[in-house]
Order: sequence, then structure tokens, then C-alpha cells
Amino acid sequence: MAPSIASTTTSIPAAPNLQKTIRLGGKGGEEEEEHVRDAASSDLQRDPIEVKYRDFFWTYTEEPHRTRRLAIIKAHPEVTKLCGPEPLTKYVVLFVVALQVLCAYLLRGASFFSAPFWLLAYVVGATANQNLFLAIHEISHNLAFRSPTANRLFAIVANLPIGVPYSASFRPYHLTHHKSLGVDGLDTDLPTALEALFLDSILGKAFFCTFQIFFYAVRPMCVYRVPFTWVSAANVAAQVAFDLVVLKTLGGTSLLYFLLSSFLAGSLHPLAGHFIAEHYVYETVTPSQADPANRLPVPETYSYYGPLNLLTYNVGLHNEHHDFPAVPWTRLPRLYEIASEFYDVLPRHESWVYVIWRFIFDESVGIRCRVKRREGGRLVGQKTAPTAAWKENEIEA
Repeated sequence: MAPSIASTTTSIPAAPNLQKTIRLGGKGGEEEEEHVRDAASSDLQRDPIEVKYRDFFWTYTEEPHRTRRLAIIKAHPEVTKLCGPEPLTKYVVLFVVALQVLCAYLLRGASFFSAPFWLLAYVVGATANQNLFLAIHEISHNLAFRSPTANRLFAIVANLPIGVPYSASFRPYHLTHHKSLGVDGLDTDLPTALEALFLDSILGKAFFCTFQIFFYAVRPMCVYRVPFTWVSAANVAAQVAFDLVVLKTLGGTSLLYFLLSSFLAGSLHPLAGHFIAEHYVYETVTPSQADPANRLPVPETYSYYGPLNLLTYNVGLHNEHHDFPAVPWTRLPRLYEIASEFYDVLPRHESWVYVIWRFIFDESVGIRCRVKRREGGRLVGQKTAPTAAWKENEIEA
């Protein structure tokens, strides 16, 4: 199959280059130039599997969001007033949790293999649980309450219909993704070299899209482990208690409804397109951009402005979210309006369904189409080295 030239993104003239080079090993000037050339010539000490087979896009440029954030604040200082919790979030979460419990109650006597069961799980359950995935994402940035503890505990409530405890561990992994975007070994949103080797085909990509919820669940633990805290214990205890109550009062079929809803939410479902749409490279990358020694940025975050944002806490406005993680979902459209000259020039997706379709069938898009960095970033939530730990105000910056 020949690589497709069709694009799910809108091609717009490139914005002024706001990137800057990562300072490798604390070096600068001519020493840094020499270091870059030496690293490039030695394949950046990349995984041999990546070098031998299909490589990722390696870069020496800094992730674009911090630089653009500073430029936007300089041009539009009023955007900082958009930051802060959104009170509406807790009511939306409680409504969706109640909706899922109601559906589980209505299906308590249904057969797991019946068409109505699967139809309701796909149309309502998967949509609701994807909404709860993204509620937990929103809450991980302390955007439901002003109190960090209240946010941690409320995320556990949002986790209940998902059936498996994960909200406590999601936060440090996700915040590390923000602070270490594309950094190999830190950003667990990046596919591994083995995934690229075994899944970079039509069948492999179809398998990945069908079961991607398991990749996002297991991959982080294979890259590094986060500490087990009292919040983790509370998350596990609350989820086990909830599942046992469901089993005792509603039966196993109702619990299966929750679990199936979570699986379908991260499978071949329109809303699941956001997982791939956010950071996989869909733009044509020139040979000059693909050579890390040239330090030319490759588009690595994409926004989507379509109607499915209504069901997903505006997660489609992903450039805006990464630029300003402290701006809640209800104010991201306002951020776009204020700083539209920065966002209108960026590539974007027009359809999450087409994102999935093209990801599977277009040979020019695949598992390897991610930007990776060897240097930069730090872990969030680690207690090993005080000098390496992020302060809370740094995390929320």
C-alpha cells in the first residue's frame, strides 16, 4: 500500500520559530554544537531496535509549549486570569457517575452476550467512562477544587464506574508527561521500541487501536514505577469496596458493564481517537526535520475543535491545554480566542474518527510517528532525590 498523501490535518503556513535548543549536559556555544554533532553521528545512543527498523522522530529542540506559553503571556497577559478551578466539574462528574450506576442497575438481569447489553455499553457506557477518564485528567491538574487533597479524593469518586483503580497513579505519570514531553524513559505516553517493531503494520495498528486501553495501562509500569502513597491505598480500597457492593447488590453482570464500558472507551470508539490525535505526527516531515542535528521542530501536539469536545472536557484543545495546564476545560475556548494568532497557524485534526482510520490504513502514519528527546525533563512524584523533585508550584506552572 502506497503512503497516502491525504491528511487529516489542516495545512497552514508555519508559525514563527519559537523553539530553542535543549542544553545538553550543561554545555553551550561551540561545545554544544560539537556535542550535538557527535550525538547525531552515534544515533543518539538509541535502542538498536529503533535504529535497525523504523525509527521515531528524534529532536534536540525544547518541547514547544513552555516557549509558546511565555510568548502568549507576553502578548496577552490577561490569559493568566483564566487559570483556576472550575466548580462545574464536580457536578458533571457526579451526574456521569450516577448515570453509569443507573445503567448498571437497568442491566442487572441482562445477558452479557445480548445485543442490548453491548449496544448500551458502547453508546452510553463507553462515552460515559471516556468522560470520566478525562474528568480524572482534569482533576489531576487540581482543576475541580482549590484543595489538592480534595482533588485527589474526588478523582477516586470519578474512578468508581471505571471498575479498576488508577486515578492515584495516573496523576504522577500524567504530570511527568507534561513536564517531560517526548523525553524517552520519562514520558510514558510514548510507544516503546518493541511496540513500534511488532505493531507497525495495518494488522498491528488495528490491534493497537482495539486494545490501546491496555497499552496505556501497562506501559507506564514497564517504563518506571511511581510510589505507592496513601492516596493510592485509598484509591484501591474505595474501588474494591465499590466493586464488592456492586457484585453483592446488582450482580456480576453489572460489574461487567462497568469493565466493558472502560474497555470500549479505549478501543475502536470515536472518543478514543483523542489518544492518538494528541501527539502522533500526522504532518509530512521533511528529511531536514527528521535529522535531529538540524534542530528543526516537528509538529508534536495537535488540537481538534469539533463537537466531540462537548463530551470530553475540551481535551481536543490540546495545544491550548499543554500551553496552559492550569486553565480548566470551560475556559480553553476563551484561551483560543484570545491567542488565536498563535493557534490558527498550527496543524489540527478535523475528525477523531478519521484519525483512527488513517492511523490504521495509512503507511505514512504509525506507531513510530512520535517525537522523542533524549535529554530534559524530570519525574513527578518521586522521593529519591530532593534536588530532582518538582515543587508543587512548578508542577502547576
